[in-house]
Amino acid sequence: MELHRLLGVILYLTAILSLFCCPASVTAGDIVHDDDAAPKKPGCENDFILVKLQTWADGKESSEFVGVSARFGKMIVSKGKSANQTPLAVADPRDCCSMPKNKLSNEVIMVNRGHCKFTVKANYAEAAGASAVLIINNETELYKMVCDPDETDLDIQIPVVMLPQDAGASLEKMLMNSSSVSVQLYSPR
Repeated sequence: MELHRLLGVILYLTAILSLFCCPASVTAGDIVHDDDAAPKKPGCENDFILVKLQTWADGKESSEFVGVSARFGKMIVSKGKSANQTPLAVADPRDCCSMPKNKLSNEVIMVNRGHCKFTVKANYAEAAGASAVLIINNETELYKMVCDPDETDLDIQIPVVMLPQDAGASLEKMLMNSSSVSVQLYSPR
């Protein structure tokens, strides 16, 4: 268990370094590294925060991952003991660029990045009954999600978090090999 915690700390520190060591230019609707250059407007003005994702497979505590919250959506609670342990589901269609076929009952929904705006994915997931959205990046890096300047449908009331590609692969494997997988999202100060 100590090795598990040490690996979690290493992953957390790696995520912090990847967020602040690699400057990039900003284009609307994309992900950015530079917090000051990311557009802010009502409904799209959250600070970017690192988010811990603790998992349970078949009721047993399992892996921990680190993601980053979106500029939009509900803010993540800061204490693990205040965060709910919630079942994890996979979106169908996987990109969540249209209404998911699977009706959700407060599950955290895992979706793939690409094919539409992040806010479109979040709105469809919320309308389907998801309690949060995990957007799996198509790269190993951890990035920040922003809104397009012309977007108006920004009343998103669920948390939206991006996870790196390897975390998504691990969650997929966990879902295939377990009868139930649940997650807990929180952002330690």
